[in-house]
Parts: sequence; structure tokens; C-alpha cells
Amino acid sequence: MDTLRVALVAGEASGDLLAARLLQGLQHRWPQVQAAGIGGPQLCARGFDAWWPSDKLAVRGYVEVLRHYREIVGIRRQLLQRLLAAPPDVFIGVDAPDFNLELEGQLKASGIKTVHFVAPAVWAWRPERVDKIRRCVDHVLCIFPFEPELLAQHGIAATYVGHPLAELVPEAPDRAAARQALGLPSEGRPLVALLPGSRAAEIAHLLPRFLAAVAEMRRQRAELDFVLPAVPALQADIERAVQQAGLADAVRVVRGQSHTVLAACDVTLIASGTATLEAALFKRPMVIAYHMNWLSWQLTQRKRLQPWVGLPNILARDFVVPELLQEQATPAALAQATLAWLDDSTAADTRRHDLEHCFTEMHHTLRRDSTVLATHAIETLLAH
Repeated sequence: MDTLRVALVAGEASGDLLAARLLQGLQHRWPQVQAAGIGGPQLCARGFDAWWPSDKLAVRGYVEVLRHYREIVGIRRQLLQRLLAAPPDVFIGVDAPDFNLELEGQLKASGIKTVHFVAPAVWAWRPERVDKIRRCVDHVLCIFPFEPELLAQHGIAATYVGHPLAELVPEAPDRAAARQALGLPSEGRPLVALLPGSRAAEIAHLLPRFLAAVAEMRRQRAELDFVLPAVPALQADIERAVQQAGLADAVRVVRGQSHTVLAACDVTLIASGTATLEAALFKRPMVIAYHMNWLSWQLTQRKRLQPWVGLPNILARDFVVPELLQEQATPAALAQATLAWLDDSTAADTRRHDLEHCFTEMHHTLRRDSTVLATHAIETLLAH
């Protein structure tokens, strides 16, 4: 097969990044690969033909999804019709399981090979999804090492490919160089990174809490600096909120550059999601926070299987970093937990050292040649 035709759907910023790395591997194996579907700027930079932008799928929470339900279902229907009219050699759904699994099932039923990249976290919540995965997906590319064995117990073919981010992030990030890139002093004032999420709904729920926490932290430690890497599409809204909070002189908003910010910071106050794993790979202490619509939260809680929500804690099987969720995510609590990482005591220093060791071990486990492993798995599937 000289020319590979790939249909691909990546939801939100993290999926776009993972998909772009995968497409890079496919382009190395099949230089004439044609890839189209739903994606963001990272995919498009690799020549991807985005029929819809990935931010159309960047919705989290039951109530939030309901608000966009008709549009999202309409996009899926149009995409399905387009793919059935001109079938690709393989469809790859990157994360976004609520959107992709249904689509994958319909495509598989029509004879199109289907791959799902990033296994739905059935080990954390919604275990009933395994039946749907088995029915809808030919092969799953897993980013965590324990997942293939778990899926195999349910008759689902899967390959552990490692986490692409573990390849991108250096084992020992250069804090001084990152601060220089941001125009900050290489030493001196402690730097707190604020990452309130990449979706509009996350920003609406978390940013006011984060900014109120900033105000509290400044009252206790005036020497702190704060930087917030904004998703470009939401930057104007974020800057407006910072100004309205009276914190324009305290919080520096930068366009993107989340990895540079994580490398530069001493601690991060961060929304639960893929970014927490990125922070762990950068070996940075963090406070994980989340807040959503009350009804969405209640429905989510009923389907949880583990006490942890943050990916670093899930992988460590312990609360190695604090999680402040829903009603616990008060500005005072967020401020207190963040400042605790900056304490000068011997106990705090030991805590930071232990966390760095934990995150280094995590990095070693997750670092594999992901693009090669994923490409090989896809090639094997196509050969059969």
C-alpha cells in the first residue's frame, strides 16, 4: 500500500497534539498519506485537512454536552455520510469517546477498519463501556501500561504505545531557559502557573476561583509571580476576566506556551485533565482542581470507580498531589494548598523531593517510541 487514506477525529487541544504525533509517524511510514476529518492547529500544521475544527468537540459534562448536542450529532452524521461515500483505509478516533465510539461502530459495521487512540478510562469510571469498545473498535492504542491486559480480559485487541508527551518532555526540564523564554528572571521570585483548562466551560467554572485564590496568595506572599498560558481562542476572555478581577498587574497571560510555562514554574494550580500529566512529566508540584455544573457532577460521581481524579494520582495509586474538587475548590483552599508546596520547611522540601522521584519513575514508564509503536500496530491491523 503506497498511499494510505486516513480519517481522523481529534477532540480538543490534547487530542490534537496526540493526533499530530501519530500522523507524523504515519507520514514517515507512508509519505503519501492522506489524512482528513476533525482536528486542530497541530494536525493542520502537518498537512491535515480539517473538515471541522477540533474545538467543536471540546465540551465536558453531561449538561454542557446537552447544550451542544444537536450541533455535535449533526457533525457526526455529516462526517459519517462523507466517510461512507468515500471510505478511508482506516479510521482513527483520538480520545473523545462519546463522539468517536458511536462513529467507529457505524464505520466498522460497514467494513472500515477502526482504531481508537487513548483507551476510555473504564478502570476509573463507566466500566460498562467495554462492551461498546469491543463492538465498535478493531484495535485500541493505549497510553498507560496496565490497559492492554485489562482490555484483553474483555476480548479487546490493544497495544501499549506509551504516552507521546513523555517523549516530548525532557526528563530534566531547563527552568532557567524557560523563564528566559517568557522574559522572566531566571531566579528569585517564586512562579505559580495557572492552568484553568482549555474549554470555555472549564474557564467559566475555574478561572474565577483561580483568580480569587491568586488574590489570597498575594495577601499572604506578595513576592509571588503568576503566569497563565491561554488557549488562543479563549485568550481575550481570559484577559478580560483577569482585568475585571483587578489582577492585571499580577497575572501575566501568555498565548499558548503551556509547556514553557510548566517548565518555568515552581508550582501549578491546574484543572484536572491531560495537563496534570504534562505537569507531572515536567516534575512540577501541583494542586489539581475541578468544578462543573452541579448536575453533571452528581451524574459523574455515580460512575466513579476510584478515589482519584487526577492522572498523576491515578498512576501513582495514591494522593501524591492534592485534589480539590467541586465544593472543595474554594479560593481559600486552593491558595492554602498551593502555598504549601512553596513552604521553606524541611518537611516541604522532603515532600517536593519525593514527588520529583515519583514523577521521574512515572516518566520512565510512559516513555516509549510511541509513534513507531502506534504506526506498527496500525500497519499490522491493515495487513489482516
